Amino acid sequence: MAAPTFTDADCVLCPPLRFRLNAIAGLPGADAVLAADDGFLLMPDLAPLTTGHLLLVSAAHLPCAGAFDPGLWEHARAWRATVADLYGSAFGTPDPLVLEHGPATPQGGGACVDHFHWHLLPGITGVRAVVEGDGLAGVPASRPVLRERHRAGRSYLLVEERGIATVHPGDGVPGQYLRRAAATALGQDGPWRWQEVFARPDSKDRFLRTLRALRAAIGDTGLAA
Repeated sequence: MAAPTFTDADCVLCPPLRFRLNAIAGLPGADAVLAADDGFLLMPDLAPLTTGHLLLVSAAHLPCAGAFDPGLWEHARAWRATVADLYGSAFGTPDPLVLEHGPATPQGGGACVDHFHWHLLPGITGVRAVVEGDGLAGVPASRPVLRERHRAGRSYLLVEERGIATVHPGDGVPGQYLRRAAATALGQDGPWRWQEVFARPDSKDRFLRTLRALRAAIGDTGLAA
């Protein structure tokens, strides 16, 4: 199945701006893409909360997974399984944490960028407990559930821990809400907003360590880069 090819020239996750922030931070851009195909790109997060923090980004300009057709959803889930293999090889933790701000309106649901991207982090749990502790009860997540919310104009929060995915209300949550929840689960007391972490020496070091660890894991597992 060929993925949609449309882009938005003003989007930082679309060409020509896709790697502009990497250049500003003095970090590799296109060379930091760990693997890609016609549907998705896998790369380190530019302001990683921990070593191994990755982004799965759609090649096409789509707002969220709720906008996916069945084929693209299965394609994304196959990528999630690939990351699980890489995390198992690199960190011994084959159950990735998957997070998504699913905007139904511009920058809704805590999203900073209206372009599909899943945050993937190795070996982290406790985010769902933070979200539900804030009164945002979840239900089992699936493509139809996400699609229904997106079509109804309702933003959502997707959380997957230990292979169990839930979707939570996202309308009205603060920007970068899930980054804060992940930082809380990690026990981090320092800054967690990407703008505050971006280009700091410790953040750049985590980016480069992520790149080295996952490149080695790709070699170990024999996965195509």
